[in-house]
Amino acid sequence: MGKRILTVGEPMGLLIAQEEGGLDEVKHFTSAIAGAEFNVAVGLTRLGHTVGYLTRVGRDPFGRQICRYMKQIGLDTGLTRVDQGRRTGFMLQSRTSQGDPDIYYFRTGSAASALSPADVTGLDLREWDAVHLTGILPAISPTALAASYMLADKARKAGVPVFFDPNLRPQLWPCRDSMVAEVNALAALADYVMPGVGEGEILCGSKDPGEIGRFYMERGARAVIVKTGANGAETFTRAGSFRTLAYRVEKIVDTVGAGDGFAVGVESALMEGLSLEQAVERGSAIGAIQITYASDNEGLPTRDGLEQFMAQTSRFDKTGETNR
Repeated sequence: MGKRILTVGEPMGLLIAQEEGGLDEVKHFTSAIAGAEFNVAVGLTRLGHTVGYLTRVGRDPFGRQICRYMKQIGLDTGLTRVDQGRRTGFMLQSRTSQGDPDIYYFRTGSAASALSPADVTGLDLREWDAVHLTGILPAISPTALAASYMLADKARKAGVPVFFDPNLRPQLWPCRDSMVAEVNALAALADYVMPGVGEGEILCGSKDPGEIGRFYMERGARAVIVKTGANGAETFTRAGSFRTLAYRVEKIVDTVGAGDGFAVGVESALMEGLSLEQAVERGSAIGAIQITYASDNEGLPTRDGLEQFMAQTSRFDKTGETNR
């Protein structure tokens, strides 16, 4: 039976370039929907869980597109509000065959940036089995930052596990020091923290997974899952640590959304009663699937697709070779 998982964040319109080149030169784009928390919501829904999305969108084409799609796939829109006076944020994404794509945001003053503690005050978190939070929402406005703290604190007091993905967006913060301080303070309220090694270097001062794990364990995390790219992931708990091998894919199309897919795998598996080891393995699988698609969430699998991928796809061994 699927669990009820609450996400909070900013869904955005997404215009993806159809040819390589600078965003000021591209002439053709396709439309999609973006947002780290939105990606997680979509992925969890496709695996059979009930997902609520606390957010705001504008009364505009992007907002209508987002609400229509959420209803089509079965997302719980009871906490999604249409803001009459603000527009929905959107972004441009370049196409590239190497490295990460260029991103350009249009989200200042967006509907979701008006989220505040007032949107969280009346929530009864006893209706939810888990909360998914990232470091993006707290970056988009002071009121959204306050709402993020209130939600994490309410969840902790209600005994509802919080999954936290730092998802650093330096361009959204006033300065690096503020980003580091606020993201680490929010992580200290979470049960499961899921940083990448690059994020660990910024937030913890080290790219060493062990150091990153210790940093957040000392601040109260139940488990710290450090994503190490092609090297897989390393997980740390008070009972010990373990490494999870990465799945091998033939061609990387776009790395955007891989971390969100990873979170989908970890959270869905734990909500289904699987072990932490099984959860991280599923996270690695969905992250690998996602990087073979251009859209932020198009590749997020159904349960049948996930099981087929995990059964048929090889993984890297500890030497970097493939292993069945």
